[in-house]
Amino acid sequence: MSITSLYNKATVIKRNKLRIYEENQVNIVEKNLSGTAEKEFRNGVSNDDAKKALRLLLKWIGENPEREGLKETPKRVLKAYKEWFAGYNQNPIEILSKTFEEVEGYREMISLKDVSFHSFCEHHFAPIVGKVHIGYIPNKKVVGLSKLARLIEMFSRRLQVQEKMTAEIGNTLQNHLDCLGVGVVVEAEHHCMCSRGIKKQGSVMKTMHFTGAILNESEKRNEFMRSIS
Repeated sequence: MSITSLYNKATVIKRNKLRIYEENQVNIVEKNLSGTAEKEFRNGVSNDDAKKALRLLLKWIGENPEREGLKETPKRVLKAYKEWFAGYNQNPIEILSKTFEEVEGYREMISLKDVSFHSFCEHHFAPIVGKVHIGYIPNKKVVGLSKLARLIEMFSRRLQVQEKMTAEIGNTLQNHLDCLGVGVVVEAEHHCMCSRGIKKQGSVMKTMHFTGAILNESEKRNEFMRSIS
């Protein structure tokens, strides 16, 4: 092989190595940029700005955000908020997408009671703690039992008003499963009333939402209420 051929071959190998290196560097940069965006921003707001807002709030209540016990508090609060308000990033269609029709024509009441939940009042950011009872009359298809609990979890992990949450759970189940009837009862203690304002501890609010046969037929409604009592 001539010197010229060896030189040309070496040049090609060098160019290929350089191209591979440059492609790898681009991939690394893109990966880092993607990771940075995912890590530092949420819904268009940077984590740094959110932490600054929390530090200001600590100052506003009379605290020192730089003292040892509070230095990492803004970071911890953001982590907790991602969990407490995870419902904003969930889709009820995905939760209820899997259904079962091989139920031998079952068309009687299905109920699930005492499903605990934890939410936050949209008026004061105060906790709402309680339980949900849910039932439905299927129309040819049913959904997995855990999906009912996941649906409740999704709506509770948002800023809420109990009346709205009750209707959201019922209407979503009705619309996506085409049920013959749905019943939802929510019982909860509101800390915006228990720990501030009138301060009536132990007070429990109850809301109800019915559709279809459970709304229109007293016999079915009574059956549902008995099933969760």
